[in-house]
Amino acid sequence: MVNPKVSRQPTICYRPIRPSDLMILQQLHADAFPIRYESEFFQNVVNARDIVSWGAVDRSRPNGHSDELIGFVTARIVQANESEIGDLLSYDSAKSDQTLVYILTLGVVDTYRNLGIASSLISEVIKYASNIPTCRALYLHVISYNIPAIHLYKKMSFKCVRRLHGFYLINGQHYDSYLFVYYINGGRSPCSPLELVTVAVSYMRRGLNSVAARLRKNEEKWPKWAKCKESRRLVGTQGRRNLTAECTGCECV
Repeated sequence: MVNPKVSRQPTICYRPIRPSDLMILQQLHADAFPIRYESEFFQNVVNARDIVSWGAVDRSRPNGHSDELIGFVTARIVQANESEIGDLLSYDSAKSDQTLVYILTLGVVDTYRNLGIASSLISEVIKYASNIPTCRALYLHVISYNIPAIHLYKKMSFKCVRRLHGFYLINGQHYDSYLFVYYINGGRSPCSPLELVTVAVSYMRRGLNSVAARLRKNEEKWPKWAKCKESRRLVGTQGRRNLTAECTGCECV
C-alpha cells in the first residue's frame, strides 16, 4: 500500500490502468469517495471496457512499490445527443457522430496531493479527447462541498454551467452537484459571445423591419388623413376621439 509519508522528491509517471491494479484501485476509491462503486465498474476500468483510464505512479518508491497507483482518473465516451448537457452544447444535431467525454472519477492519495498530479491526470484526458475529431467537450460532476476540486477545475478553465440540487444521495442525505464543462475541437456553449451578438443583431434587424413596416403603413393612410386636416384646426384630446371616429382609418399621433 501507499507509504503514510513522502519525505523525498517523487518521480511521478502516468500510464494506463491495468488488471493488476484492481485491488489498489478499489482501495483508492473507497478512501477517496463517500459512495460505493460496484465491482463491475472496476472490472470495466482495468479491462478498458468502454472506459478509458490513467494512473499515476511514483517511480522513486522503494520496496517494490514503484508501479503502485497513487492517483487515477477514469472516463468514458458518450454520444452528444444522448448526454445530459445537450442543451449546453452548440453542435450540429444532424450529425449523430458528435461525442463527449465524461470524467467519472478522479483521485490522488493524500500524501501526494498539491504536487500537480490531479492536474496532470486531467490533462491526459483533455489530450485524449482533443485527439477525437468528433469530440466537442469534456464534462463532470463535483459534489458541492468539495471546494479543492471546484478550484482545480476552474483553474483548468472548466466552466461551471449548472447546479443540480439533490444530485447525490449519501447515507440518506441529499447533496447538490456542480456540472463543469470544458469545450474542445470547436465545441462551445449556445450562449457564447458570438451567438449573443448574433441574437442581438437579429433582434435589432427585426425591430428595424417592424418600424419600416409601420412607416409604410402610415404612408398608405396619409391621403385619407389629408382630407381630415382641411379645416386646419388644432384638435384637443376629446376632439381627437371624435375625429378618429369620423375619419375611418385615420390615426391621430
